Amino acid sequence: TQLQNSRAPSGGWRSPRNKKQCQNQSKTQKTGVEAEDQEKEIKEMAPRASCQTMCPAEELWNRESQNRLHCFEVVPGTESFRKPKADPLRAVKEYSRPAAGKDVTKPSYLRPPDVLLKTVYYLIDEIAGFVFDRLRSVKQDMIIQRLSGKDCVAILELTVRFHIYASYRLCGEPLRIFDPRINDTHLQEYLNWLFDCYKTGTGPYPNQGEFQTLGLLYNLGSSPATQDVLELPERLRQTPSLKLALAINQAFLEGNHVHLLRLVQKLDFLQTCALHRHLVTCRRHLLLIYSHGYHSRNCRFPLDRLAQLLSLEPSLTAELCQVYGIEVNQHNQVLFSKSAFTEPEQGKLDCKLYHSIISEKQRGLTVKSIIH
Repeated sequence: TQLQNSRAPSGGWRSPRNKKQCQNQSKTQKTGVEAEDQEKEIKEMAPRASCQTMCPAEELWNRESQNRLHCFEVVPGTESFRKPKADPLRAVKEYSRPAAGKDVTKPSYLRPPDVLLKTVYYLIDEIAGFVFDRLRSVKQDMIIQRLSGKDCVAILELTVRFHIYASYRLCGEPLRIFDPRINDTHLQEYLNWLFDCYKTGTGPYPNQGEFQTLGLLYNLGSSPATQDVLELPERLRQTPSLKLALAINQAFLEGNHVHLLRLVQKLDFLQTCALHRHLVTCRRHLLLIYSHGYHSRNCRFPLDRLAQLLSLEPSLTAELCQVYGIEVNQHNQVLFSKSAFTEPEQGKLDCKLYHSIISEKQRGLTVKSIIH
């Protein structure tokens, strides 16, 4: 058919099928042009940011007069004043919900990409104490400006690392200090936004393999997360970190928790932070399986061997067994019983006690080096 059409004179007959194909092709091209025009129009409509400081001057003045400055934002030596003096070089725009009558799109109130990136660097390098709220304000500025491209990716990558580290470092803290659900909600949003930038951007993005790995480990066993990785180009799927993450994900789906915990030993520190919230589930399932498999009056399982399988110290392994109602005798032998296995009471299982597999990997690493 293609040969006949190529030989047909201009204006000659075309088969209805080919005519329809031409129409569809023309329509597709037209749609593509329209999409580009629409995207260009949206970007032109986005507000232009002009604030060159981490905190807009108007907000800085208001918060100083209302005594709403954080201790990190005041001029050193004025902390004890009735109204401490604001330091323009240290103050950072705080997150505020859009309110009626408040124009959040004012150019003087929005920070351009280079200032946003500088703000994120400052928060991570200098102070990690009140980062969460100030990162939300960075996100707010990005959304209002419809930020995209490499500047957007650079900010998102740092932010994702921060939230993954926070999920491990602040695990078990009181809700007034750290809420894991809020952290998870924001982290998932940042991951989705980042992966969308990878898909739609021109690149190259040298860190894509690292963050696709973190996304899969954080969302272990998730069908959408697995599908996203399987749809990546071959060159990315074959990177060592993604191959390892896929193997861990497969072990998790198959319920092969012994193999999973062995593979976890090969992860780097931040990758283990991403996975750490699944470790409690893996160890629980392993103990439940062994409680059924080794259920016998005469069976004695060595505590040291179980500690190796769980990637824990023997003393912590004994504590974990007791939490699930599994007996450990005076000879350091585990007596598995399917009838004795019980779920721990609310708040009795402290995840933080069993972080040794992660903390060992952090030796010599600073928060700054981890997030960069």
